[in-house]
Amino acid sequence: MNRRLFWVFALSSAVYFTQGIEGIPSQALFYYMKETLRFSAEKIMLLSSIIISAWLVKPLIGYTIDNFFNKRIWIFIALLLDVILVLFLGLVALPIGMIIAILLVNSTSSAFRDVAVDGIMCVEGKKNGATGKIQSIQWISISVAGLLTGIGGGFIAEKWNYQAAFLCLIPVYLAVALVVYFYKEEDGMKHKPVSTFFADMKRLFADKKIIVICLFIFLYAYAPSFGTKLLFIQRDIFKWSKIWIGTLATIGTIFQIIGALFYYKFSQRINIKKWLFFSVFLGASTTLSYLYYTPITAVVYNTLYSFIGMFIFLMVMDFMARNSVQGLEATSFALLCSVNNLAQVASSFSGGILLPVLGLKPLIIVSSLTSFLCLFLINKV
Repeated sequence: MNRRLFWVFALSSAVYFTQGIEGIPSQALFYYMKETLRFSAEKIMLLSSIIISAWLVKPLIGYTIDNFFNKRIWIFIALLLDVILVLFLGLVALPIGMIIAILLVNSTSSAFRDVAVDGIMCVEGKKNGATGKIQSIQWISISVAGLLTGIGGGFIAEKWNYQAAFLCLIPVYLAVALVVYFYKEEDGMKHKPVSTFFADMKRLFADKKIIVICLFIFLYAYAPSFGTKLLFIQRDIFKWSKIWIGTLATIGTIFQIIGALFYYKFSQRINIKKWLFFSVFLGASTTLSYLYYTPITAVVYNTLYSFIGMFIFLMVMDFMARNSVQGLEATSFALLCSVNNLAQVASSFSGGILLPVLGLKPLIIVSSLTSFLCLFLINKV
């Protein structure tokens, strides 16, 4: 590995680790909404969809990063804003509306960090034929952070509250800023001459292949969500403790890391289009398996699907990176990621709407059937 590629790996690891560790407050905040505010599963799902909606504007973020300052400076700016936001969340008791608004801004800041480092990944990864390897390292890092999040988040939720969890993020932001300080961009990695956002978008959408890939990514990723309801079952029917739920998440994360290691090893050998085709049927089957959900199968599903899910997820991300547009890597990859994020928002929103109408089991069946919507596009991507 050359020195330049080493620093790309190091920077990617640091930024993605931050994204993973930011999940520490999620369990405590979930229990606050569920057990203190008495929010229903569908209401929590709808609020979650609002928070992650910030990631839908990633193409605009990509344009900003490509045209102003450089990627390293944007990461510093985002980290500074993050410190300010979590201090406010941790030290001031806020109504839920304000919490959601601040988390939306925090999510936008996280998106800036993500787009900046992904732009570097696309350029350097395609140059060295290593997009899959870099992304594997990124998601191993975010998963290692998830190990700490699973147990640490469960412990904080059990012993303290969501405000303490937010304050725990401050040392992480400062440590990652130190890593970013030692990374230096090459001249060729700095932003291109300023163009208009509409000019960049016109260039992207003039590429018919990008349009087809966008539609495929959306249909591939979309399925009405029901995961929040499963957490309610774990807590209310299985009577699992917060710490055990956190531990189970940690076990799943270990298998996600194993899945990422497998993709790191095989990413340059597999036929992505062929594997995407088979993954559609696999995804539909695994979704249907949740029709039989018991304390035992919950553990089995969490373990097995964490491994499979990470391998497939990295395959999709690698597919998007390989198809990023030259000269507009940050913007085009951000566009494809935004489509993927739009599918996730739509999944959460539609799941929240359909759950009280259909009930859990019919929703699982509907979710499984939507997996096949993307099949007619596979031969065109």
